Amino acid sequence: MFDHNRNSTGFKCPKKEWSREAVHSWDETLPVPKWAVHFGPCLVVGASLACFAHSLAGDFVFDDTEAVVHNVDVQPEAPLRRIFEDDFWGTQLQAESSHKSYRPLTTLTFKLNCLLAGGLVASHFHAVNVVLHALVSFLSLRLFEVLLQGAPRASLLCALLFAVHPVHTESVAAVVGRADLLCTVFFILSFLSFVRCCSSESAWSSCLWLFTSMLFSIVSMLCKEPGITVIGLCFIYDVVIICKFDTLSIITRRSNFTEVKRQLLPAVLRQGALAVVACAALNLRWRVMGSSSPVFQRIDNPASFEENLLVRVVNYNHVYALNAWLLLCPQWLCFDWSMGCLTLIRSVADIRILSSVALWVSLAMLVGQALLAADTQLRRLLCIALSLLVVPFLPASNLFFRVGFVVAERVLYLPSLGFCLLVSLGMARLSTALQQHRKVLQYCIVALLLIFTVRSMQRCREWRHESSLFKSGLKVCPGNAKVHYNFAKNVGDSGDREGAIRGYREALRLHPDYDQAMNNLANILRDTGELDEARTLLERAVELRPDFAAAWMNLGIVQSSLGLLADAEQSYRTAISHRTKYPDCYYNLGNLYLEQKRYEEAYRAWRNATRQRPTHLVSWNNLVLMLDQQGRAADAERAALQALAHLPHEPALHFQLANILGKAGKYQRSEHHFLEAIRLGPENASYHTNLGQLLCQLCMHPSQPLRVS
Repeated sequence: MFDHNRNSTGFKCPKKEWSREAVHSWDETLPVPKWAVHFGPCLVVGASLACFAHSLAGDFVFDDTEAVVHNVDVQPEAPLRRIFEDDFWGTQLQAESSHKSYRPLTTLTFKLNCLLAGGLVASHFHAVNVVLHALVSFLSLRLFEVLLQGAPRASLLCALLFAVHPVHTESVAAVVGRADLLCTVFFILSFLSFVRCCSSESAWSSCLWLFTSMLFSIVSMLCKEPGITVIGLCFIYDVVIICKFDTLSIITRRSNFTEVKRQLLPAVLRQGALAVVACAALNLRWRVMGSSSPVFQRIDNPASFEENLLVRVVNYNHVYALNAWLLLCPQWLCFDWSMGCLTLIRSVADIRILSSVALWVSLAMLVGQALLAADTQLRRLLCIALSLLVVPFLPASNLFFRVGFVVAERVLYLPSLGFCLLVSLGMARLSTALQQHRKVLQYCIVALLLIFTVRSMQRCREWRHESSLFKSGLKVCPGNAKVHYNFAKNVGDSGDREGAIRGYREALRLHPDYDQAMNNLANILRDTGELDEARTLLERAVELRPDFAAAWMNLGIVQSSLGLLADAEQSYRTAISHRTKYPDCYYNLGNLYLEQKRYEEAYRAWRNATRQRPTHLVSWNNLVLMLDQQGRAADAERAALQALAHLPHEPALHFQLANILGKAGKYQRSEHHFLEAIRLGPENASYHTNLGQLLCQLCMHPSQPLRVS
């Protein structure tokens, strides 16, 4: 019933249509040596490893920080269920701030990475990504062999192009790109299983392969959302390849419509299963999101916020054209394309409109060939290639819902399979038309592969560290405020305050309402004593984004430094109202209360901080010190012991407890904690000094309580 070699009567269809066409005489003209075909899998895997092995020495960069390093769900001690309750970035799916990106299986691999490596070891995470890309490249060879039956040279060329394409660097070199890698692995496995379903002899075997295909499609979606589009590709493959739906035959009335109907009948079960699984998966995905779409800001995707429909359409098409150009010429690569990287097209005189025209003219020509070419096999292959290019890209197209980016190279990882197939078919046509110049074409193919390989290696080195990544972004998108912001943050973290100030000021010049840049610049200005400007920036930041909890807290710190204690308290309270779990803010609020001698309120604030984050060292330190200074020795000792239960390797806590015990006359325990403090922090002179005082007083006045500073 599911066998594409049988007609509707159940008898085997003659394989003549596939047999000679499957040999593909044009494949013989491709200048790919036989030995290369023989060692095809090794060449493809080797090429992929050679291109991206440079990323093994990389750090956690850009989005890796939020999705992996600061994601509590990735930590081994975090409950496993949280992976399935939170989004990809560790935020609860029901929260308004959630991006609704539900990729639990990808996050699960991060957690396994962390467990096996004994922590967040970047090289281990990168190694998994490199191996996954090699696996995808290997599977792509099998995919192209299935689609181009009898064309081993073209299949190898497709797979090699995919293995070394520079646009894949972000997906491989960035740890978060694993979502695309895993999604593509199961996407291909799902499609190959569907092909086996269609070619199986028995109904039982067909059902089993169909179930496997649908299972892989769900797994692919749980790695990253575009995985569900494999169902659309399976539908098109079923109609075009299995049922041999032929537009040209219908137009020329050479098709027997009765026979077409009879040939389509065996596909009803397959198509029905595809539709049911697709609807169920999309419904489940919508429910997981809380039946609401993610909320993005205008800076994330400016065109999608335009009220004028024509402006939106023109700019969407310009973005499509840019994506196509990145596949054709992956020289202009950037880690972020938002915030001024692409200014909106608002005039018909804008020359960039020509890029959209060129894109649609090219697509129209390809679609025309796919529908009307004289070669039946070419029509079908073009149809599949275009489907493989377009269908996986649809979730990123803004057609069905707003996405949180302008251009993202990672979303081209899966669609590039269709692009590589189109390029290979084009080269095959060229080699057929220019057989006398096969050597020239061979040199061109080798040159293209080498150029892609070198560019991938170069881009991989840029992705190793944030400093090189952000510098490369400045070259490509100097008008992107977010690139300047990230560059400023990076140089600021490395100690270059002046460079950070320049970067933040440039980001604000390009985007005057950039609240995060205001917040970070204000923090630096506060540290340099420029409190008035810092206050102005933070007041503007919270005016632009009233729920900006970090800016409210920082405003409170500045107000406290200026002596505006009542205003500072209100700012801290506002910050906590927007982020209830905010130990840093409770810590600062406690400091404010301490300054006002409101000791009980300071105690409660620091207690809140340590309850929310038991490892909040500075809150424990201040809490213990305040209790000790108030003469509440027993409470101070108890608090210090509680702190050490969570932070047993903090020398400052051992030192404070040693002082408390010494003053209480508990000399033996005091000596023990002094020695622990010295062992953990031998460079601190006060630890040695106070231990010396303890030993001295023990010798001189063994019966007297110790009085240490």
